[in-house]
Amino acid sequence: MAGEAVAKTDWSAETARARTWFESLRDRICAEFEAIEREAGSDASFTYTPWKREHHGEPVPDGGGGVQGLMKGKVFEKVGVNVSTVGGTFSADFAKTMNGADPDNPAFTATGISLVAHMANPHVPAVHMNTRFLTTRKAWFGGGGDLNPPIPYDEDTADFHASYKAACDKHDPAYYPKFKAWADDYFYIPHRKVHRGVGGIFYDHLECADDAAFEANFAFTRDVGDAFLNVYPALVRRRMGMDFTREDKLKQLTWRGRYAEFNLVYDRGTLFGLKTGGNIDAILMSLPPEANWE
Repeated sequence: MAGEAVAKTDWSAETARARTWFESLRDRICAEFEAIEREAGSDASFTYTPWKREHHGEPVPDGGGGVQGLMKGKVFEKVGVNVSTVGGTFSADFAKTMNGADPDNPAFTATGISLVAHMANPHVPAVHMNTRFLTTRKAWFGGGGDLNPPIPYDEDTADFHASYKAACDKHDPAYYPKFKAWADDYFYIPHRKVHRGVGGIFYDHLECADDAAFEANFAFTRDVGDAFLNVYPALVRRRMGMDFTREDKLKQLTWRGRYAEFNLVYDRGTLFGLKTGGNIDAILMSLPPEANWE
């Protein structure tokens, strides 16, 4: 599916289709998370804050923007579900790091959904998921999801991976082992010599050399989003009523410190958002509401 060059140069219609899908996925996820809050006797709901892309504090004409969705509830201590669609030009230095960026014309578009959930009960796993479609001189999809339990359960890990494996296997039997290994490698904290969680899948630069490749990669990315929605709410419901101790909570807070370290030091999505004039609050919504470094 990958190609050395992209003959197609106008991806605006495909970007619009991807954006519509990401927004629809956001709506379904947020509705399911709010339903879980209702089951727990909470009336917590998402608040949605639109934003426009800026450069040095000034709006970028035709730079796009996004919507930050945020909920703080009884089950979801803090969950953000963001969708953004931005465009413009990379800085010369940042363009050198981006797939297919042309130093002489570093134009780009990017649309995607990004989700991070930090849970009130330490037995409920935290989670990260995102999928995205980017264009430079090339066009490609990326994304994935990974489970981040302060207190791991083998059953939860197995179910989470099984959902993503099923999504991968529909498209290519080589995808799951490749993308699982990529997640294991990516979601690793070198200075701590530990993984951020129990993994999942991660993929990037799934290139679209033509319309057929776009359709195939878009279908896979939709299945990745659906796989998350199929499995994660079930894990939340499985664990959210469990009793926990102060020791359990302290374990969660210490683990959250590691999570924050990864997102601030190594996460490429954080860097991309900061380098392209994204909304600071939306970018840093991945950080936990409370953490401990003692």
